[in-house]
Amino acid sequence: MLPELAELLANARVVALPMRTRFRGITVREAVLIEGPEGWTEFSPFVEYDDRESAAWLHAAIDFGWRPTPPLQRLAIPVNATVPAVTAAEVADVLARYPGCRTAKVKVAEPGQSLADDVARVRAVRATLGPEGRIRVDANTLWNVDEAEHAIHALAEFDLEYVEQPCATIDELAEIRRRTKYMGVPIAADESVRKATDPLAVAKARAADVLILKAQPLGGIHSALRIVADVELPVVVSSAIDTSVGIAMGAYLAAAIPALDYDCGLGTAAMFIDDVTDEPLVPVDGMIAVGRPVVSEQRLVALAAGAERTQWWLDRLTRCFHLVERAEAL
Repeated sequence: MLPELAELLANARVVALPMRTRFRGITVREAVLIEGPEGWTEFSPFVEYDDRESAAWLHAAIDFGWRPTPPLQRLAIPVNATVPAVTAAEVADVLARYPGCRTAKVKVAEPGQSLADDVARVRAVRATLGPEGRIRVDANTLWNVDEAEHAIHALAEFDLEYVEQPCATIDELAEIRRRTKYMGVPIAADESVRKATDPLAVAKARAADVLILKAQPLGGIHSALRIVADVELPVVVSSAIDTSVGIAMGAYLAAAIPALDYDCGLGTAAMFIDDVTDEPLVPVDGMIAVGRPVVSEQRLVALAAGAERTQWWLDRLTRCFHLVERAEAL
């Protein structure tokens, strides 16, 4: 049963978290936090997403705030560092925010930058992590197949763990996977899972070696676990630049997966200057604990979005609720 819309709105708090470095084109991350019977939950689809896509994020928020979490397989989750499209000189300082992390996810294909910038950044990550560190790169769909092939050749010397979403479409992923298979660099799918009408399509097409799962875009922990049960590919649970509340949702998902072969992308609370809890879910010895953070009223007040942005988010929540309500009635 869904909660009443009035209950969601009455318990919603809109926050704006400043980020240390521009990431995904933003320097402030806005989110709606809602206190439900199971604890605090989060609704934070990116501002450019339409209501149809954003409705899955609200379904996830309701799932985490109003439904008990599944049984846990583990109490802590190994996580990776996240390196934005910074200069090579800034890499060491970024990695220092992720103590104990043995894996780094590096953003590449940043608009306005070159492949040479990507190579320099990844080389600096390899130098900082050493030969035993693990490096994965994420192009966020921004290469075409030929560009992806060229880039993977250029980056392969750094012993990549995988390349995440190098191209936009499933057909392109399948093609780049075929072209680069001899190099032994796995292809991971993110947008092709979370933005697809059929999140299993990429696995059915054998277009990827690894699936990236994000709890909010996939409709919540229970929806994501159904995907895990239906595929034979390894999965990586990642965040969507969530507050520590959203990170906790991802941690509970990762903790419920029987086999977790890769470090997860759930260390991103380290990207914020401030968070909604006095004890943010940042990596400690390369891990984050599984648990719901205690949300601070003082921080909610200090980080509150302005009146105009707050109303924008509450209006969006209302529209998305009606979509969720309609889907549940079918």
